[in-house]
Amino acid sequence: MVRMSSLILLKSFKIYRYIERIAVVSVNNDSIAFSSDEVIQWMHKIQEWNPKFFTLSHVPEKYRQAVSKFFRRVLIARMAESPDLASSYHRKLKEAYHTEEKLRDPEVVRRSKEHLIRLLDEIEDSLSKTYIAGEEFSMADRLSKTAYIAGEEFSMADVMFIPVLARLALLNLEDEYINSRPNMAKYWSLVQQRPSYKKVIGRYFGGWRKYRTLAKTWCFIRLRNTLKKY
Repeated sequence: MVRMSSLILLKSFKIYRYIERIAVVSVNNDSIAFSSDEVIQWMHKIQEWNPKFFTLSHVPEKYRQAVSKFFRRVLIARMAESPDLASSYHRKLKEAYHTEEKLRDPEVVRRSKEHLIRLLDEIEDSLSKTYIAGEEFSMADRLSKTAYIAGEEFSMADVMFIPVLARLALLNLEDEYINSRPNMAKYWSLVQQRPSYKKVIGRYFGGWRKYRTLAKTWCFIRLRNTLKKY
């Protein structure tokens, strides 16, 4: 299972780098460049945290069980409809049962939470200081120079980290994990103002919109379950 997770993370990282290469070639000028070694290191650190168990542990059990049951029914139906893909669907079904089993182990959830806290603390520390010519500057001196994880420019490290914060906000955990870290709170406020964030995430999960998105998902599942009875 650990090996499978590592392969998935590796594939995700390669996808990010592939998209970056396309962007660099398409623009074909100096306004965009390949990620620096620092950015790549941050990308690896962010990608190492698997949000699955942490996220599911904060979803009320009755809703989690309902969605899990629906998901397993869909997989079983797909196996019957596409026998040639049955082995792939069976692997996903096995993973779903494995996830439920893991969630009953408090140690698994604890490790996931601790990993997240370490990541947030490290990024909080990175946002609080910078090194120029070997000198350390406070956040007050730095704000006019840089506001992102790896420097002045918005990078792929930020692209990977913003969904982590959005996930915490969706789970109503902003105060505990974001606002409790002053520099992280400033960073989160800044990135939410970016047009790309508003278009991709904010329009679905910003403020009251997240309840509308969740309500639509819940209605879809209920409708699907009702129709299967007839």
